[in-house]
Amino acid sequence: MQEFAPILILLVVVAIVISRLPKVEGVDHSLSFRKRRVMNWLPLGLTYAFLYMARYNIKVSQHAFGDIMHNGAPLMTNADFASIFAAGTITYGGSFLLNGPLTDRFGGKFSIITGATGSAVANAVMAGVTWSILNTGPGSDYFRDNLTLVFSVLYAVNMYFQSFGAVAIVKCNAPWFHVRERGVFGAIFGILISLGIYFAFDIGYMILEAESLGLVPLFAIPAVLLITFMVIDVFVVRNTPGEAGHDDFDTADASSGDDGPQLGPVAVFQKMLTNPVIITIAFIEFCSGFLRQAIMQWFRTFAKQTNEILGLKSHFVYDNWGMMLCCAGILGGVMAGIISDRVFQSRRGPVAGLLYGGMLVGSVVMVFTYQTNFLPWLVVLMSMCIIGVHGMLSGTASMDFGGKKNVGIAVGIIDGFVYAGTGVMSILYGIILPDDATGMAALPENWISWPVSMIPVSLIGLALAWRIRNAKPQGKGKAAAAH
Repeated sequence: MQEFAPILILLVVVAIVISRLPKVEGVDHSLSFRKRRVMNWLPLGLTYAFLYMARYNIKVSQHAFGDIMHNGAPLMTNADFASIFAAGTITYGGSFLLNGPLTDRFGGKFSIITGATGSAVANAVMAGVTWSILNTGPGSDYFRDNLTLVFSVLYAVNMYFQSFGAVAIVKCNAPWFHVRERGVFGAIFGILISLGIYFAFDIGYMILEAESLGLVPLFAIPAVLLITFMVIDVFVVRNTPGEAGHDDFDTADASSGDDGPQLGPVAVFQKMLTNPVIITIAFIEFCSGFLRQAIMQWFRTFAKQTNEILGLKSHFVYDNWGMMLCCAGILGGVMAGIISDRVFQSRRGPVAGLLYGGMLVGSVVMVFTYQTNFLPWLVVLMSMCIIGVHGMLSGTASMDFGGKKNVGIAVGIIDGFVYAGTGVMSILYGIILPDDATGMAALPENWISWPVSMIPVSLIGLALAWRIRNAKPQGKGKAAAAH
């Protein structure tokens, strides 16, 4: 609780600020509706947060596996981890082709239950493989000799089921939030992402370092949590207000006025892929996926492997990485959501542009400061920007421009691009970052490609965000246009 206290205080402050905001003009929900809406997104959101814990535990395990020597080399090197992470993220990025249409067909509740169950099983199997490696159990020699292959396959399976998570949470919440209040949902989405990052990193490292726990529970505990919340979701979550005993309402998004039958998946894909705003958002989020994971996955690795020279492992941010990312993500998501609704009339492009401007400046500054004690604070600020963009676009703009009828495919396309960007980052960094097996990673100057690679990606994201600065969703018969 002492570790979690700063996050809890921040969440209380955020809740007070949001509750004190003036009512959105033209949107008047009853108190009973608002309470039921909280009951709907809270367990759904916590399931999503624990999916993050069951996703990034592979990163937490990297250095523990790396400390195990096998045939004179670390059991898991930087290149091995990059390959495993790439296999998972590329699988995730392509899964929207199937999971988006499934979510639009069967609903968000189906998808969160499917995703949580599948990820729990994949993590349980990874726990079993890890136990065998550590205890010379059945197949341990094979697992040691083929660790990268085995974990690439298991992590890919995990990430297939993980890909239901974002689609499910956006699909479920689209009918519950009007366009004018979706900036607040974007803030909630950012908070849930941030809590998931905290669970994954700080709680994950606590599990890893506890004498009575360690590597096996690092995979087993998220599996148990996911099964627990899956059961809660079965009994509590509803796809629409109507299913929960409240009146459905016009959300004023791209589905507004569309009372016709649900289009087939191919027709919806064609509709989404020919929408210039959706495609622009997807490519912005490709950049977000690259940049977000470039920071999240590699800062602690850089700090650990260059510690003999830079001493960053003793820095407050290194010791509290999950907490700092969580606080940064909450602030970024809340500021982006409130500014979008209250300053830019629910336009998402201007906020994304402002945050990408911050990423570009941060990337340039990082080139000159990555070997100093300023780096940890800089990457926290950059994380605030990029998590804010991700919550605003994947969590909110996908609802707006996809519409509640087709949001499953829309968010699938957008989130698929996020992880395609992450996959490209993983492959690229596996090639350009220094090899820890040869000792090259211990020299900070060999890491210059890490910050330099973020500059062009930030610039592209900023240019694309500028293109959709005036885009707003329109109902049936109209097109949202970017000027």
